[in-house]
Amino acid sequence: MPIWDLLDPTVRTVRGFMRGLVPAVNALEGQVAARSDDDLRRYMLDLRQEHENGATLDDIMPRCFAGLREVSQRTIGLRPHDVQLVGAAVLHKGNIAEMKTGEGKTLVAALTLTLNAFSGKAHLVTPNDYLARRDADWKRPIYEWCGLTVGCIQHDLSAAERKHAYDCDITYGTNNEIGFDYLRDNMQRVRERLVLR
Repeated sequence: MPIWDLLDPTVRTVRGFMRGLVPAVNALEGQVAARSDDDLRRYMLDLRQEHENGATLDDIMPRCFAGLREVSQRTIGLRPHDVQLVGAAVLHKGNIAEMKTGEGKTLVAALTLTLNAFSGKAHLVTPNDYLARRDADWKRPIYEWCGLTVGCIQHDLSAAERKHAYDCDITYGTNNEIGFDYLRDNMQRVRERLVLR
């Protein structure tokens, strides 16, 4: 074992995903690709139901990512590469995945968001309204295929529109908007006026 493996737990984590997760997803690819559209939709809904019945997100992650790889190909024409699967797993585990421009961060995030939305908790925070709207609209076909709703927080939304966006399975927004919504909610005196979940 190289010495850097002993010193850096992140390297061990990434290598573990490359040795475990990626082969598991790749082994399912042919089986998932052979499914009809309706059968693939049921496959993704069954994974969500399996999680609701007690399976952990880690338990269903390889099958979910295999399904999402095919859903992405069919809906937006992009097939997540192995390294993007690793990036999505790293994000799911609560770590940071550094990727350069053009390496597919938006698709990586879509994989992680979908998996975590199965538990009802998925937000993506971006630095500006343009990116939030663009990414939410671009990946919406993937999410809707999986039976998930998508909301996007923008600066010009009313309180009712904000509440609706936050009530979706997946919510995109900017750090400023989400931060100020948190502050405004903490100044409300009536529970019905809260916008955050």
